[in-house]
Amino acid sequence: VENDSMPAHPLIAPEREEIRAGIERGETDGQIGDRLGRHRSTINSEINRNGGRAGYSAVAAQARADEHRQRPKEPKLAADPVLAAHVTARLEAKDSPMTISIELARGTHGITASISHECIYGAVYAHGKRGLPPGLHHGLHRRRRCRKHRRSPGEALPAKTSPLGSFNLIHSRPPVAATRTEVGHLEGDLIIGSFNRSAIVTIFDRASRHVWLADFPGAHDKDETLAAVGEILNRIPEPLRRTLAWDQGREMARHHDLAELYGIDVYFADPHSPWQRPTNENGNGLIRRYVGKSTNLATYTASDLRLIEHRINTIPRRSLDWSTAHDRYAAAVAMT
Repeated sequence: VENDSMPAHPLIAPEREEIRAGIERGETDGQIGDRLGRHRSTINSEINRNGGRAGYSAVAAQARADEHRQRPKEPKLAADPVLAAHVTARLEAKDSPMTISIELARGTHGITASISHECIYGAVYAHGKRGLPPGLHHGLHRRRRCRKHRRSPGEALPAKTSPLGSFNLIHSRPPVAATRTEVGHLEGDLIIGSFNRSAIVTIFDRASRHVWLADFPGAHDKDETLAAVGEILNRIPEPLRRTLAWDQGREMARHHDLAELYGIDVYFADPHSPWQRPTNENGNGLIRRYVGKSTNLATYTASDLRLIEHRINTIPRRSLDWSTAHDRYAAAVAMT
């Protein structure tokens, strides 16, 4: 697919003539860019989108740029109601724009189209103005009405006294865990419901991205957390219980008992460092699509959670080269 993106300040006709002259002189993209005050990537993109060095024409390139700059342009989804209806149905089924884009390219659901995930995101956040109906942002991972810009990190919060006692920091975890080549290195956390009155345990395997969930029949204190995490570990073959990483929440105060009972090494991330457990943090965002925020999580039974597990574990994942977590984990279990 050609890249028709333009720089913030588009090239003008005299610059394109200079590019043509530079090509004839055998200059590199960097040399041409330095003379024009442009980055070499801008020069490279301009040449590649207009026939390459062998076929570049300044006149044709300018005419093409003028044509593509014309407005208004009809959004792709607005121009194709059938495609828009399909994308709407998949978003309502809580598929991500990336998954929809890949499945359309493959013709997975009987319809084939070339549309990027960014195009779908743009239509969703246009709220009814680019071919998709308003309100579809509720089916996305974060359910935000508009995209959230990253903020600059502020000052670190003051450290609090930990109820965990002595514990192993994540930096001492075996280096193989960071490579994601070995199934059995887990990351866990709690998803908290409304008013902090309910919770769900979530545990992800770093290598396969396989997820396990467990509910709490009552409170989610240290004793109930030990029982819930143990319930999940009982579902994992003993050879694949290698390590477990958690944040420094008080619910894991019985981590020594957990390690002794289930033969797994437990490690804790630094305070306020969610990026040290990225698989779990990103996975919790995916789970939130099915359980929502500010809801009573106690209404979800063990059967409900198994259905959510199955749904997430059978979604093709970009991080797995569009394989599924279930397939990767099942292959590892078969090796045991």
